Amino acid sequence: MNRIIKRTVTALATAAVVASAFIWLPKEYLVPLMIAVVVLVHFEFSRLVSLKYPIMVYPGVVAGLVFLYSAVYAPRAYVSIPLLAFLLAVAALSKKVEKPVASLATTVFGIVYIPVCLSSLVLIPWNIGVKWLLYTVAIIKISDMGGFAFGIAFGKHKMCPAISPNKSWEGMAGSIFGSCLVSCLFMPMTHFSWAASIALGLAAAIVGTLGDLVESRIKREVGVKDSSMFMPSGMGGLLDMFDSLVFAPALLYPFIRYLAS
Repeated sequence: MNRIIKRTVTALATAAVVASAFIWLPKEYLVPLMIAVVVLVHFEFSRLVSLKYPIMVYPGVVAGLVFLYSAVYAPRAYVSIPLLAFLLAVAALSKKVEKPVASLATTVFGIVYIPVCLSSLVLIPWNIGVKWLLYTVAIIKISDMGGFAFGIAFGKHKMCPAISPNKSWEGMAGSIFGSCLVSCLFMPMTHFSWAASIALGLAAAIVGTLGDLVESRIKREVGVKDSSMFMPSGMGGLLDMFDSLVFAPALLYPFIRYLAS
């Protein structure tokens, strides 16, 4: 019970800070701040992978920053993944890189996994408005909270015990309930139909859970419990906070943009 209360209070406090930033900061300030956060998440991921595999940490993080900057501020001069991969391949030829093939593979994977996928979180406020970012993050993170609460209270049937022992099908039901509920509560703002709101909530819960499982699998692969580098001990890391946000916004963005137009 104490664990539930502690995590709920932490989540609500974090949500209040994030929501305040979304509401009060204009996109001209919010978007650069989000790019900086994504860069930190990418750096944390790269350092995590480096515990077991060769990876070009700093070249990869710089390449991810260049990708994000060009995607937002210079779409006509858009820096593509193939171009970045070519430049990283050249960097991998350096004598300082002992395993160029493995280093290039993990570095490019890191760019696709973090900056490319999370670029949707940056493009949503820049292209269609900050309120849509608030909606997207809300349905995904409330889904997380619903999954955690239902999993602790009712979780008996494990979903993927080899990857994440705490994940349960009951928790999945809580995730779907939370995301669909919040999506419907946002209907006065979104003006989406009931069917569209429930469909987006369902997609957010399913894909957000898959994102959580992917990150859990990566942590299990490198042998760590959490990705913490910048957060206080016991709170997990930035990557832990963003795991469910990696894939879901990328899936939701085109649908939200279409429905909001």
